[in-house]
Amino acid sequence: MKISEELQRNLICPVTKHDLVNKSDYLENIKFSKIRYPIIDGVPVLINDENSLFSINNFKLKKNTTFKLSQITSEHTLRKLIPSIGKNIKAERNYSELVKQLSKNSRILIIGGSIKGDGIDVLYENNSFEIIESDVSFGPHTKIIFDAHDIPFKADTFDCVIVQAVLEHVLDPQRCVSEIHRVLKSSGIIYAETPFIQQVHMGKYDFTRFTYLGHRRLFRKFEEINSGPCCGPGMALAWSYRHFLRSFTSNKIMIKVISLFANFTSFYLKYFDYYLIDKPGAYDAASGYFFMGKKSTLTLSDEELLNQYKGMG
Repeated sequence: MKISEELQRNLICPVTKHDLVNKSDYLENIKFSKIRYPIIDGVPVLINDENSLFSINNFKLKKNTTFKLSQITSEHTLRKLIPSIGKNIKAERNYSELVKQLSKNSRILIIGGSIKGDGIDVLYENNSFEIIESDVSFGPHTKIIFDAHDIPFKADTFDCVIVQAVLEHVLDPQRCVSEIHRVLKSSGIIYAETPFIQQVHMGKYDFTRFTYLGHRRLFRKFEEINSGPCCGPGMALAWSYRHFLRSFTSNKIMIKVISLFANFTSFYLKYFDYYLIDKPGAYDAASGYFFMGKKSTLTLSDEELLNQYKGMG
């Protein structure tokens, strides 16, 4: 497996929560031997079939789930040639701050980490960290497959959990955040980025959006270190413009042509976000927000939540 033996001992069955034992090509529930999870190309697949949009069989057959890996790879090449309409203003800075917050030899779980997220390279430059990338898809960085509604690790396992551009794609974000809270050590750190004004992406696997306060409430059992917009109103406007044009047709070829036109005629809008990102208006009109916080035994009340509003009113 692509996970250290020490962390392997912290794996649990996503259904019964019992320990698992490694049987070379599968993991077996220590109490119920008939409950088994395959290890495919060194990647354990720990899906609770009864509580997930995905099934273990999806991965045994290596079916595409949330995205086509080949398509993502080709799109990565195209991005170098086509101007992007998006810009995450805060990611690199936030990850640099996150590295400062973490101690040497920290264990970090990245949910949705089959492909590296924006600004995250600084995390990988620290060789002392043990980074476990999880996803519901095979990918270049996937070390374990699981659904974040049932994280198959014991409580108090990780020093940090990262969930970047993921919570819009889960059915029950609050359950996922509760699971993150459970697997974090005392004072462990969460770093999340989640969209607000972005049109549907990843097709049918897109469910939820959050305002700034809605996002903060999602992490109400965490003590805030920092939060705010990470993708600004300029990016939000560019996304809306592109999807406005795309809505005039359902022809796949025309959609690609229109998307190219939209990118070339609106990419400059993202540069306004360098000026706008910390303005009060951005808290009402951002394309996405971030939250960095520490696991807490206290819960932010809704009254306290309202006092944290920073928008234009």
